[in-house]
Amino acid sequence: MASISSAGIGSGLDVDSLVSKLMSAEAAPLNNYDNKTAAYQSKLQAYGKVSAAVGSFQAALTSLNSSSTFSALSAASSNKDVLSATTGSGAVPGKYKVNVTQLAQAQSLVSGGKASTSAMIGAGAKTTLTFQFGSVTGGTFGTSGTSLGLGVSASGIPSGSLTINGTAISTNSTTRSARDLADVINDESDVTGVIAKAGTATTAADLFKTFGNVGVAEGGSYTLSVGGVKLASAQEGRSVSADSLDTALASTATKNALAAANITVSGSAADGTLQFLAADGSDISVTEDVTGSVTGGIGKAGADGTEPGEANTGSTVTATAGVTLSSADGSQIVIGGNNPALAGLTAGSNGSYIGAGFSQDGTQNMGTVTLDTKDQSLQGIRDAINKANIGVTATIVSDGSANPYHLVVTSNKTGASSSMKISVGGDGDQAPDPAIAALMGYDPAGAQGLTQTSGAQDTKLTMNGIEVTSKSTTVADAIQGVSLDVSTLGSSTLTVSQDTSTVSDSINAFVKAYNTLNSTIAGLTSYNADTKVGGALQGDSAVRSIQSQLRRQLGASVEGLGGKLTTLGQVGISFQKDGSLAVDSSKLSTAIKNNFSDIGGLFAAMGQASDGNITFDKSTAATKPGEYAVNITKMASQGKVASTKELVGSTRIAANTTWTVTLNQTDPASESKVQNITIPPGSYDNTQLAAVLRAAINGNSTFAGAGDAVEATVDSSGKLTLASSKYGEMSSLTLASVTGTPVSDLFGDATTTKGADVEGTIGGVAATGNGQTLTAAAGSNAEGIQLTIKSGEIGDRGSVTFSQGYAYQLTNLSASFTGKDSILQSKTDGLNVSIKSVAAQRDKFSDRLTAMEARYRAQFTSLDTLLSSMQSTQSYLTQQLAAIAANS
Repeated sequence: MASISSAGIGSGLDVDSLVSKLMSAEAAPLNNYDNKTAAYQSKLQAYGKVSAAVGSFQAALTSLNSSSTFSALSAASSNKDVLSATTGSGAVPGKYKVNVTQLAQAQSLVSGGKASTSAMIGAGAKTTLTFQFGSVTGGTFGTSGTSLGLGVSASGIPSGSLTINGTAISTNSTTRSARDLADVINDESDVTGVIAKAGTATTAADLFKTFGNVGVAEGGSYTLSVGGVKLASAQEGRSVSADSLDTALASTATKNALAAANITVSGSAADGTLQFLAADGSDISVTEDVTGSVTGGIGKAGADGTEPGEANTGSTVTATAGVTLSSADGSQIVIGGNNPALAGLTAGSNGSYIGAGFSQDGTQNMGTVTLDTKDQSLQGIRDAINKANIGVTATIVSDGSANPYHLVVTSNKTGASSSMKISVGGDGDQAPDPAIAALMGYDPAGAQGLTQTSGAQDTKLTMNGIEVTSKSTTVADAIQGVSLDVSTLGSSTLTVSQDTSTVSDSINAFVKAYNTLNSTIAGLTSYNADTKVGGALQGDSAVRSIQSQLRRQLGASVEGLGGKLTTLGQVGISFQKDGSLAVDSSKLSTAIKNNFSDIGGLFAAMGQASDGNITFDKSTAATKPGEYAVNITKMASQGKVASTKELVGSTRIAANTTWTVTLNQTDPASESKVQNITIPPGSYDNTQLAAVLRAAINGNSTFAGAGDAVEATVDSSGKLTLASSKYGEMSSLTLASVTGTPVSDLFGDATTTKGADVEGTIGGVAATGNGQTLTAAAGSNAEGIQLTIKSGEIGDRGSVTFSQGYAYQLTNLSASFTGKDSILQSKTDGLNVSIKSVAAQRDKFSDRLTAMEARYRAQFTSLDTLLSSMQSTQSYLTQQLAAIAANS
């Protein structure tokens, strides 16, 4: 009998339908699993909503939890093109008139032109460049012109002869002296940025060296005038001698007349040293008017000084001066025009320091760049400087000329104290390569191989008439707690006022976030009598606990405050019947206006030390509000080397001076804490010496990278001290000579002292000292308080008061709801475990259903086969019986 290939085909039994109906009944429990999962997921989503609302509430507390929020001052500038401002701690309301007259800029130096950027400069011997930073003292930056020619004193300087920085100078036939020239140049100073100063017109030193006694023949006359002032005259029978000339110059009348002509006198005619000077640059004409026969006078002495002088037919000698131009911002002065030589000036770019000095800034580190042979091209020098990271940037520019390439070195810092001095040294005690020295050497007080194109200068302004300077365009603390950002020259009125909206907006945002959290919790935990549907977290004790803890915290008073505000109700925040918060805007505004200094402590965590030399640094969540006494038993100290030798006058540092400096050595010892330091050679006064030593040590890149530095001082008796800038047991300093000037020349039998940590108690409990930092003991009420003891004496040092405002407390409380091992985290973790468990049970039950279905199908298939067989037998028997019946 043929087999049946598909259930129900043989017998007509609907096996699929039967199995499907049976399995449908068997699978009914799956709905229970799905319902459980849906219920768990609904709760999980609900907890997620609560967690998100708590997170939003925490975010709204951020502003109120920051003490800076309660500075709540705003700064408004009447001219934002000139300046803008921001306020910080310590600012107070006020109005300030600001006039900006100069903007800070960095110094920039440029080399002479080279034909190639890669060609070797010099012989290739190892060379060092030492960069020092400081201030240019005295002198001027500009150019000095030569004395004006006699033609100018007679005819002036024609129009068009002179331009300065592209601006025509209004010279004409009346511009006949250095004084006149300086006046017309200064008329354009606002445009050119150049100021002119006339030199002193001085008659020749030997003009009166041979002054012969004047003799006048019958009918003759002699008159000597200087600058139009008659000094002496003679007619027949009278004479003029050197002595009589000195007598005339000593008279009050003559002195007054010369002074009115801006002329002063030095020397005397009697000894031949008489000179006339005009400090304002006016021309000085020395004139002898002669009629008839006259002997003697200027340059007309007899052979031995007693014989009759030579014949004198009259003379005129004119003394002129030149002008010195100075650039207001230290940039090059471009001289042009049809004939600038008439003004004693040279066409082209001009500018260098004249009569200046250099004073190192000890707060800025020196830097050394080593040039190996491969580095001794413009390109190599540029790369070596930039790689050294010493506070300057080097670039190469091309001007398109025959020798177009110029190295440009610019200080990374602005301000007058960031001017550069660049010294070029050879290998060891070898002389530097002259080609590199000529290219790169730069000393405002000496040779200036590089050309300054931009001078280092400070920002200068007046604040309500008070002069203020700043090293950068950011001017901090000219007004306490206010930072100015200056953009351009000009005037502006700055108004600093209380910005109450900052505080009120933060408070309103906090109330809104709390109400959102409160309504979220209420919606998820309540029962709706109308719809007869409960929230996903109805009756959930964990969420109810969150709500009750928040309400309890909001209803409590803040402890540890010394001000008038201790509750939310005092600033107009109160609970409503539905558990939400409301803000009385009028009461809040009044509280902010009348108790502004107290409102910060109501919300943020605040710490304040009563001793002005102690600063409150921070606290932790473990810190309890209160007032804690501070007692210091030992002040922190620095590791130092103090001299026993008094420095007198100038100290000479020899060439190739190197010291080994060990700074803040660790245990076990570290090689990086020991460095060889090169001290620049030169002669220094005490202040300069301290600055040079500090800058040389702090300029070491290894020390700087580790945050190790020194301070240098010379006391009133001339004793030098070098100290680590760090405090505490890890602060130490030792010096040892290597080459050049020995340490003992400066320090004598130096005293070396190791640093010590501060020691003391906070709240009567021994605290932990680390340098100048004192941290309250763990387990004490003051735990987490950290103070910096900057200075002062040992003993009782007052107290530190600490309070935890609402925002601070609520932030910590909220963190306990959502963080690791928190209520919500525990709940969500439990739900996730339950969901996984139900999923596993469902999977297991599904596997059982699959097996059951297979069993049902096998059974019905077997039944189908049996029925089919029986039906075949029935058909066969029916046919056989029918055949028998037919034959009978």
